[in-house]
Amino acid sequence: MITIPPFDISQQFQQIGAEINQAVSAVLASGQYIGGTQVIEFEQEFANYIGAKFGIACNSGTDALYLSMRTLGIGVGDEVIVPSFSFFASAEAVSLTGATPVFADIQPDSFNLAIAGLEKLITERTKAIMPVHLFGRPANMTEVIAIAKKYNLFIIEDCAQATGASYKFADQTLKVGNIGDVGCFSFYPTKNLGGCGDGGMVTTNDPELAEKVKVLREHGSPKRYYHTEIGMNSRLDAIQAAILRVKLPHLENWNQMRLEVSDRYDKMLYQVPGIALPGCCPECGMGAVWNQYTVRFTEADRNLVQVRLKELGINTIIYYPLSIHQQQVYAHLKPVSLPVAELVSNQVLSLPMFPEISQSQQEIVVNELQSILSEIY
Repeated sequence: MITIPPFDISQQFQQIGAEINQAVSAVLASGQYIGGTQVIEFEQEFANYIGAKFGIACNSGTDALYLSMRTLGIGVGDEVIVPSFSFFASAEAVSLTGATPVFADIQPDSFNLAIAGLEKLITERTKAIMPVHLFGRPANMTEVIAIAKKYNLFIIEDCAQATGASYKFADQTLKVGNIGDVGCFSFYPTKNLGGCGDGGMVTTNDPELAEKVKVLREHGSPKRYYHTEIGMNSRLDAIQAAILRVKLPHLENWNQMRLEVSDRYDKMLYQVPGIALPGCCPECGMGAVWNQYTVRFTEADRNLVQVRLKELGINTIIYYPLSIHQQQVYAHLKPVSLPVAELVSNQVLSLPMFPEISQSQQEIVVNELQSILSEIY
């Protein structure tokens, strides 16, 4: 039986393993494992790639979100609007600051923040909106920016799954992470740009914000052993920085390969009944980078489909089986009904998606999926 994984990060190492080994060996020989040249140069290279003036590396994407909110002065008594259909860290980072996440519904096609009803969530305590560019597809930033300006709110972009994605405005195209006040990235191994461990980055064009993030990630210390506020230990290891520097020049090609994979899925699944294909917001153009290819089963039992696919050697993942506002840890908040987020949590299934997946592997996925659905109906 052929086994098809949901993702396969080993193939990248097969391509560039020699470069990675050389880069890691150089760091080990240098004796400089925390901070130093590798981290500084990666910060600048990544900022240049995104188009931002500053990049500040940290320990994870979650830390990037938390540090950004601390830098913006968000804390106890404040509220941040977050789409409920996202990875838990989007809301968790808000709670870690002492602020309260206010959960918003999503669009059923792109799974991103729904603009309809967004203004009704804004109160005098609202300090920021966090658009999540979920699964590698940009949120509707034109409308988010308009609302944020109207109510004088910060925009914190959660770009964890969308490194390299771009958003097309009327007169320009910007990469996500260079649109709001701050951009927050994750370098978890399965991300479009993934390290060999945890890692994160904050991007911004504001020098004061950049400097404050640097202070907060170093125990609130602008100068060694002198502390002006309570910070945290959130540094990117030099080895991870060196690995990511090797990978960064390949990112555009890998993202293009992901786009080709998504296009093939679109063409093969277009007329399969009972499946809703993922869609982009109209403003995004071709700006998606497809960290996941997630479909919805509008008639069949999603869980049953997943089990049957696994029996055939096709491994899929459910992102996410429960929306954040439904999680037990947030049961104390005011009950809220988010019908689209709740619906898609029961329907979504992410098919195998990685740059190197072959057309023949995709054909197996689609053919088996069609066979399963024909038996169910």
